[in-house]
This record gives sequence, structure tokens and C-alpha cells, in this order.
Amino acid sequence: MRKGEATRERILEIAEASVLAKGFAATSIEELIAEAGITKSGFFYHFRDKNELAHEMLRRYVASDMSIQDQIFERAAELSDDPLQRFLIGLKLFAEAMADLPGVHPGCVIASICYQERLFDREVIDLNRQAVENMNTRFRGYLEAIAATYPPREPIDLEAMAEMVSCIVDGGIIMAKILDDPTRLVRQVLAYRAFVKLQFSPADSLTRPAPARAA
Repeated sequence: MRKGEATRERILEIAEASVLAKGFAATSIEELIAEAGITKSGFFYHFRDKNELAHEMLRRYVASDMSIQDQIFERAAELSDDPLQRFLIGLKLFAEAMADLPGVHPGCVIASICYQERLFDREVIDLNRQAVENMNTRFRGYLEAIAATYPPREPIDLEAMAEMVSCIVDGGIIMAKILDDPTRLVRQVLAYRAFVKLQFSPADSLTRPAPARAA
């Protein structure tokens, strides 16, 4: 990586850490300059203003998040050909990934921008919306594949069910921060997994007695 690219990446890392800690509004260009050890002109060489910084933070987050999701659900697909079992495995791996993240989930970057959208230009807001819509579309695809094989036990809007993932992640982030308990997000993802299993599993699989454990 060239020096200029390394400096740009360093600024983005510092900015993301600051936004996760205290929000975008409280993150100043001056503190980013001081932390990165660069001049003001050096900062503005890479980013025209805070909105452009927000653009790049969102693009960086979305690319990273999609890559993580790809790896998780591709691994789940390797472990099962059944669409329901594949999705349940993927959600379990997703929950484990959330548990392994240091501090808070990077989705807080998205949350911070949602809550403070008046600070941003239309492009930042559109990027934010696109990130959420991409996640919803991805999970709706998984659910449609499941429903084609396992009709839901109760009538349900698959679009709304897909959107629950974004709501759970954002809500879990908020709850985890307020209560200072990172496990809250993991528990919410696992609760969603249980809901999906209950909604799509065949009736006989839910009433069948569990096999006896070996002594």
C-alpha cells in the first residue's frame, strides 16, 4: 500500500473508532488530524469535508459487511444443501461473528448516520439507505428459497421478515450500548433464528421427541 493510501486508510480507521465511541456529530476534523499526525491540508487532500469522509466510511463499512456476510453464508451453504438448515446454520455463524467482534458492531456507523442524518448531504443518506436495502434484499432471497420448500406455518410477509434482521441488528446494538452488555445483540440474533425455525420447520419435526442421550 502506498503512503497516501495508507494515510487515507488510517484516517478512516480513526474516524470509525471515534464515531463508534461518541457519534459523528462529536467527531471533529481537528481531532482526526491530531490523532493521524497529519496537517490540515493533508486531511483535505484526502477528504473535501466531513460529508465526503462519511461517504467513504459508509462505502468501507458496506464492503466489509457484505464480505463478512458472504463468507458466513457461503460457509453455511457448504455445510447443508437444505435451504432452511443452511439459513439456520448461517444465522448461528452470524451470531458467533457478532460475539467475536471487539467492542461494538461496525453497524453503529450506519446507526450513527441514521440518527444524525440532518448533518449529511443527500448522497450520504442515499448510501445509508442502499446499505439497508441491500441487506434486506439478501435476507429476503434466503427466506424465499426456504418458503419454496417449507411453506410458513402462519401467513407472513417475507419482506417484513427479512427487514427484521436489520431491525434486530440496529436494536441489538442500541440495547448493548445502553446496558453495556455486548451479548444482547447475539441473543437477539439467536432469538430470530429460533423464530425462523419455528415458522418454517415441518410440524412433525417440532412434535417429534428428542432422541435420548447416551448415558
